[in-house]
Amino acid sequence: MKFKRVLPLYSIIKRTLLLVMCTFILGTVSATAPPDKSKVNKKYNVLFIAVDDLNNDLGCYGNTFVKSPNIDRLATRGVRFDKAYTQFPLCSPSRSSLLTGTRPDVTGIYELQTHFRKNLPDAVTLPQLFKNNNYFSARVGKIYHYGVPNQIGTNGLDDSISWSKRVNPIGRDKAEEAQIKNLTPERHLGSALCWRATGGTDEEQTDGLIATEAIKIMEEKKNEPFFLAVGFFRPHTPYVAPQKYFDLYDENKVPLAIEKENDLADVPEAALFTKPSHWGLDEQKRREAQKAYYATVSFMDAQVGRLLDALDRLKLSENTIIVLWSDHGYNLGQHGQWMKQSLFENSARVPLIISVPGQGGKASSRTVELLDIYPTLAELCGLPAPKYLQGKSLTALLKNPAATWDKPAFTQVKRKDFMGRSIRTERWRYTEWDEGKAGIELYDHQNDSNEFTNLANDPKYSETVKELSVRLRKNYTTNTSEVIIKE
Repeated sequence: MKFKRVLPLYSIIKRTLLLVMCTFILGTVSATAPPDKSKVNKKYNVLFIAVDDLNNDLGCYGNTFVKSPNIDRLATRGVRFDKAYTQFPLCSPSRSSLLTGTRPDVTGIYELQTHFRKNLPDAVTLPQLFKNNNYFSARVGKIYHYGVPNQIGTNGLDDSISWSKRVNPIGRDKAEEAQIKNLTPERHLGSALCWRATGGTDEEQTDGLIATEAIKIMEEKKNEPFFLAVGFFRPHTPYVAPQKYFDLYDENKVPLAIEKENDLADVPEAALFTKPSHWGLDEQKRREAQKAYYATVSFMDAQVGRLLDALDRLKLSENTIIVLWSDHGYNLGQHGQWMKQSLFENSARVPLIISVPGQGGKASSRTVELLDIYPTLAELCGLPAPKYLQGKSLTALLKNPAATWDKPAFTQVKRKDFMGRSIRTERWRYTEWDEGKAGIELYDHQNDSNEFTNLANDPKYSETVKELSVRLRKNYTTNTSEVIIKE
């Protein structure tokens, strides 16, 4: 009986020892096996989509006339910021501010000719930060300033040290410039209401080529972390796109801007960029220009769709942060104004969508700035942001779009001899021209979203004017350029 009891115990011990040995051997083999790169590399990629002169006339922002299915699709997987603002409604000043993370009064860029490195030689730009931290940093198309259409296909005012690779596509839109119809012939093509519906395919246009080249980079770099900046030229004038995008819109149904009689009677002269109103164009020509603008929006949107499809096809969507932004807004006849370079809402407000894997389908009504993009991406990707950045990370709003937030947005624009400066809170827009000497404006967006009534000189709002003026002046008297040099 004793023998029979001992034998099973011996068998159990033997089997247990064998199991322990097998587990140790398998663990050793597993530890020394080549790692699965797809699991080891958990760094976020960044797809950084810049759109030139795009306002908020998009489906996801409530415009039911404009067809933008792909940007709308992006909004369902990201956070849509409903009150996002440029720091300067002109291409180079805006882009220089966003990409250096500093305000225009620090970059010193107020026009289209000066390179920001002249004033900030030691600044670490947003793409440069990624490049310095072992990301493949690439640019396709317009990220820093280009003169449009003259500099398409060149490096423009690009910053070479920001990138590992640069690509400058040039399409048939550039080759066929002579066929563009200019409704304002006294103005050059880059600042005119002018358009052309072309033949051919999307891929023959500059923006189509930009999408193609960007997709090639995704395919080549899918197994390593990348910061891929894709800069589309449309809808910047000249409004050029294949005919099929023009066919999406009935010119006679284009919703022209709401106008009010004597609207400009209480507006300072300095506030106006388009003089005379609508540059003298009649209603039919304005419809023609606005239809062309929307056609190029839809064309550009289709290229965004190609990028999103490529991310999904390459299985990169689950590990890629997507940011879509425009350098400034765009007037389409509001207050008789066209294009940018004003401090009205349509010129200052921009579309901004940030998609982080696992977060999406939300909207935030907090006032944010393009300046906030740099610190946001640095935090999301765990990179050491420069201490001098003047924006604020939006990560709290990405997690909770309604989170407590008391940061206003500041926008400025230069007139010949002085500056106009504006502060936007969730309710108010307050603007001073030449520190108030050339006029002030106050609009209550809670009751007057079209900014038809200037309340600045109404005694009932004197305390609001005083409070906003103090906040506005405090912002632009703070200059941190010395900090950048020390960095």
